[in-house]
Amino acid sequence: MAVKAARSNIGLTLAIRVVFRSLPPAVRHLLAGRPIHRDGQTLDPDLQLLLRLGKLTARKSAVSTPQSRRRQLDVGGPLAGGPVDTGVAVREINMSSGPDAADLHGRVYTPDGLSPGSPLLVFFHGGAWVTGSLISHDPLCRFLAAHAGVRVLAVGYRLAPEHPFPAAVDDAVTAFTYARDHATELGADPNAIAVGGDSAGGGLAAVVSYLAVRAGRPAPAFLLMFYPHCDTANRSGSRDLFAVGFGLTDTDVEWFTNQYLPPGVDRGDPRVSIALADDLSGMPPTYLVTGGFDPLRDEGEKFAHRLAQADVGVTLRREPDLMHGFANLLGISVRCREAVAQAAGALRVGLAFAVRSDQDSVR
Repeated sequence: MAVKAARSNIGLTLAIRVVFRSLPPAVRHLLAGRPIHRDGQTLDPDLQLLLRLGKLTARKSAVSTPQSRRRQLDVGGPLAGGPVDTGVAVREINMSSGPDAADLHGRVYTPDGLSPGSPLLVFFHGGAWVTGSLISHDPLCRFLAAHAGVRVLAVGYRLAPEHPFPAAVDDAVTAFTYARDHATELGADPNAIAVGGDSAGGGLAAVVSYLAVRAGRPAPAFLLMFYPHCDTANRSGSRDLFAVGFGLTDTDVEWFTNQYLPPGVDRGDPRVSIALADDLSGMPPTYLVTGGFDPLRDEGEKFAHRLAQADVGVTLRREPDLMHGFANLLGISVRCREAVAQAAGALRVGLAFAVRSDQDSVR
């Protein structure tokens, strides 16, 4: 099975390189076929072509393991992320809190010329708590650092099923605490530290913010969320609308969730379903973006509405032509780059306001 999976990855890799790096947009759109319409939306042609190539190169066996899925994402992530953003320095760090603590590794991305005491984004990768890594999300972290003009601390938190809930939450909290405690060492302003993430990582970022606020600890200055997974207890309408055919499937959602949550875990716990938290007041200003063709679309938008009801400053943006995972497809579609660039701009502005507010409070 491992050999077949490897051949499938190589086949898709070659197809992506040939199609998306060699053919002009008009030809790619022709190859994509007739436009796909659903729920009053039209899928981006480049993403439609990517899905078509995936079907052509897919392996026949349905057998899948966490290890094989991790390998696929680590291979596909850097490829689909496109050319590496230059002008960003990268270094590895260890955020473990003590000799008996679990290893917690990260990467710090610093744009060239960024002065000390600048804002920082603590970023939690997606992958449904089971896959994803510092490798798979390297292009996205570089892009955010370069386009938002901030340092990015990417967190390699522990994954399920080897480390089920609440390991990822514990690591996420540890990473944010580390960023605040070591802000000067990281070159960051401790009062201008944001948290963010995509998919499961977006949910983790919200949980970190929620736990800090509820405990009366210093909270993140800003929250950035790409198509977050934030309700494991309920089934939204978009789960049915986009159950198959758009990358992340409904079967995937169930499989990943069962890997992460052992039997007996309360799925209404806000640490696994932040959209169900009783009190969201005091949460940081938020930019939340969803994809129109994403099975997780509705639960992310539900969370944004709940934030607004709690008088939290929140910007909700739906990209109607994009699907789950678009932040990792920067090298595939111009539309994906535009959507992530807009989010980076929101992050830059949000952290600038945080810095200004802190300066005003000192005067």
